[in-house]
Amino acid sequence: MKGIAGLAIVASLVAGVIAEPHNHGHNHQHLHRRSKQQDDHQVEKRAKKIVYVKEVVEGPTMTEYVLGGKPIDEKKAEEGIKKGLYVVKGKSTPSFSAPPPAYSTSLSTPDGGQFFEANKNSATSSSAPAPAEPSKPASPPQGQGLDSDFPSGKVPCSAVPTDYGAVPISWANTDGWTTLMKVGQYTKGMVFDNIEQPKGTGCKPGCMCSYACPPGYQKTQWPEEQGATGQSVGGLYCNSDGFLELTRPSHTKLCEQGAGGVFVRNELSTNAAICRTDYPGNEAMTIPVDTQPGQTYPLTNPVSSSYFKWQGKSTTAQYYVNNAGVSVEQACTWDSSQFPDSAGNWAPLNLGVGKSDDGITYLSLFPNLPTSHAVLDFNIEIEGTYSGTCYFKNGQYAGSPTGCTIGMKEGDTVTFVFKR
Repeated sequence: MKGIAGLAIVASLVAGVIAEPHNHGHNHQHLHRRSKQQDDHQVEKRAKKIVYVKEVVEGPTMTEYVLGGKPIDEKKAEEGIKKGLYVVKGKSTPSFSAPPPAYSTSLSTPDGGQFFEANKNSATSSSAPAPAEPSKPASPPQGQGLDSDFPSGKVPCSAVPTDYGAVPISWANTDGWTTLMKVGQYTKGMVFDNIEQPKGTGCKPGCMCSYACPPGYQKTQWPEEQGATGQSVGGLYCNSDGFLELTRPSHTKLCEQGAGGVFVRNELSTNAAICRTDYPGNEAMTIPVDTQPGQTYPLTNPVSSSYFKWQGKSTTAQYYVNNAGVSVEQACTWDSSQFPDSAGNWAPLNLGVGKSDDGITYLSLFPNLPTSHAVLDFNIEIEGTYSGTCYFKNGQYAGSPTGCTIGMKEGDTVTFVFKR
């Protein structure tokens, strides 16, 4: 996922984000959506025109204002907003860092999304009936000690610290870690400009060692210092004595829940693997949610105000949805030996989740283009209370071939339902 590019659609505001397509290399630079990657997004209908904001982000940020489907001059847009002539959904000031929908790694046209305006005085709507309550999540997964404080500098680097909530990934060829980055001496305030990613080895002195957390949780550790050329770096640091150190000492637990409210339910007759990218890290899709028939699982919903910032921009979570019956070992990896054209980095569908600064959670479904042309072999419906329309049915997305996005208010719940 070098140079993420993709569709960015938000409830009541479109923020189309485009950058470079996938280049399958090892120097993974990540583009995110505040960039792409939010008081209430419901804006009362009034006799004002709607201005959509489109950002192009790769290096410097460029903001473009769109009125009636046509670009308009930046100064004219900002003047109109100041005078109350235009309404920008999601922001009320013309500083215009666009609200962050869940981001995508697929290259899409910025106008491929579904835009809508909701009435402030009306309840949020749903394209499917809301369930009474999501069923109890299956297993909370492995990961004991989620509430235990991690003793920085006292746990050996020799194994993933499962006593503190971390979950080992046995198939990653990194001794259970999700990403190993050899960064040399970790010096506060100094960016990393000599990053190497060793394979077939464990967490050694001079490495940043990233780890997985159970479904519904995300890692808390990443250094303020990042890659000099845009690489994202995350995890614990293995010091020269061979012990693990916290890289965010203000967060003493290794795993934390996000905003919550987002679930997935499997109504298929077999498993369906969802794989989250290890971010910040090497961005490979190695963090598993192995959904089983009849079970419901939480998805992590990062809070943009407190989650990882990439070059000052807020980021969200991305999941790769694989075809039914693909094992997590074949699905939650970059290259799948059994399904090289339709699993792992080539999975058919991406799912994005993130709660933005205005309290709205944005949830997106979109094809994994241009990387993969595989088509998911089951349908996805969305249950719950939300604004907008989004689903994947019989190979088609709601409203557009490039995907769809909905907005969920704080306190509501949404469930992605896998079914035939």
